[in-house]
Parts: sequence; structure tokens; C-alpha cells
Amino acid sequence: MCGILAVLGCTDNSQAKRSRIIELSRRLRHRGPDWSGLHCYEDCYLAHQRLAIVDPASGDQPLYNQDKTVVVTVNGEIYNHKELRAQLKSHTFRTGSDCEVIAHLYEEHGENFVDMLDGMFSFVLLDTRDKSFIAARDAIGITPLYIGWGLDGMSDCFISAKRHLEDVLS
Repeated sequence: MCGILAVLGCTDNSQAKRSRIIELSRRLRHRGPDWSGLHCYEDCYLAHQRLAIVDPASGDQPLYNQDKTVVVTVNGEIYNHKELRAQLKSHTFRTGSDCEVIAHLYEEHGENFVDMLDGMFSFVLLDTRDKSFIAARDAIGITPLYIGWGLDGMSDCFISAKRHLEDVLS
């Protein structure tokens, strides 16, 4: 179990807002005490609190594609990651994390890759090339993923623990 937080299209990109996002991400630490990560790109923030199970040495998140233009933060496990990696022979992987396949599958197949995933997961993927994003979870909904909109009506927020959603949006 990990904690994920994504704030996308944040109209306030001040240092105070960044500090607030870091503070809120830390509130998810009970979901992942092994590692904290944050990726900022313009008005988008992806934060992660990691519980290291698969590849505890190098699977820190957020995870990236080869040129770091695709960023993903994930809660869960991709059961068929080895088979999917084998299909991505032209891609270079940085970690042994089961979830790294998500960024590479997106590059190869676009948003249709989600149907290829077997596992329990929720994730937010940001494509910095066009600032598009995907938020998805497994079909059964084993791992939580909540969405909210900022008071400005423009920013989107995705989080893995509902009790903290209102804090992010205020």
C-alpha cells in the first residue's frame, strides 16, 4: 500500500502551494513509510509515499519513461509486469519496479494500455509533452483513488486517501 497525490493544473504555483502539497503528501506517510518522492512540472505535482515491496532498492517513485517526459505515481502491484517488459524490448528500464512498465506501455500504446494491466492498482500518469494525464485504477477498485476539483474550478486532484482530499482542495 502506497500513498499517491497528484495536483494538476494548479493555478497557484507559489512556493507556499508547493510546501502545502509536500505537507499533504506527508500525511499519507502511514500508507508508505519507506520513501517520499515529488515531481513538479509547471502547474502539475505528482507526490508519492512508498511502501517498498517489489524492488525495494531502486523502485522509488514517481517513475519515468526513458527521457523522463512521462511521469507516473502508482499505488498497487502489476502482476504481469515481467510479461509486459518482455514485449517492450526497445525500452530501457531504470528500475526493477513492477509499476515502471506503466510509463513505457503508455509510450507504446497510448491510453489503451490500461487494459493490458493485470493487478491491483491506482495511478496518475502525466505526459509533459502535451500536459495530458490519465488517472486509472483496476477494474475492481481494490486500491482507492479519489478525485476532487480545486476551489478555482480548474485544478484537479487525485489522492489515495479520502480523508485528506478536502485538505488538498482548500
